[in-house]
Amino acid sequence: MEDKRLGSVRHQLVLAERERLTLDGVIHVESFDDREIVLETELGGLIVQGEELHIKELNLEKGNLLVNGYVRSVEYIGDSLSKRGKGFLSKLFR
Repeated sequence: MEDKRLGSVRHQLVLAERERLTLDGVIHVESFDDREIVLETELGGLIVQGEELHIKELNLEKGNLLVNGYVRSVEYIGDSLSKRGKGFLSKLFR
């Protein structure tokens, strides 16, 4: 498996006081509401859960995201969201 931490991969997550989340390396946002944001980063999938989450800024050209609200958890998904989605769909249609 290729080590994505090396090379030109750019990813940074900064969480200030659990109320302001800044992300670099965002490829796209899969889904979002005021309790959960699911997105793809250069290092795989990421799920942000909380309360009153609002995407204040999103620039996919630069890969930047700014979220305000109360962050309860940030969970990295090892694989990309496309791989996760295929697994979910294959389980659903067995």
